[in-house]
Amino acid sequence: MAQLVTRVDESLMRKVDELVAQGAASSRSDLVRMGLERIIDEHRRQRTGRQIAEAYRRSPEMPAELEGLDVTTRSLINEEPW
Repeated sequence: MAQLVTRVDESLMRKVDELVAQGAASSRSDLVRMGLERIIDEHRRQRTGRQIAEAYRRSPEMPAELEGLDVTTRSLINEEPW
């Protein structure tokens, strides 16, 4: 596994240590790894959202498509036993 070395100020280190002490992660390294994974995932999701929005701008939904979805959705809801 590769290593990543960084410096943080004392205030941030205290917050990291508090989270580890509260059980948010098993170690400082684990907490930092979790944070990096969350940021990477968030950026991936944002990029995907932008791509989807751009696709809809290039090829917007047609009213007939939306109406068909509404009919299907109502049908599925009506089938539920609630």
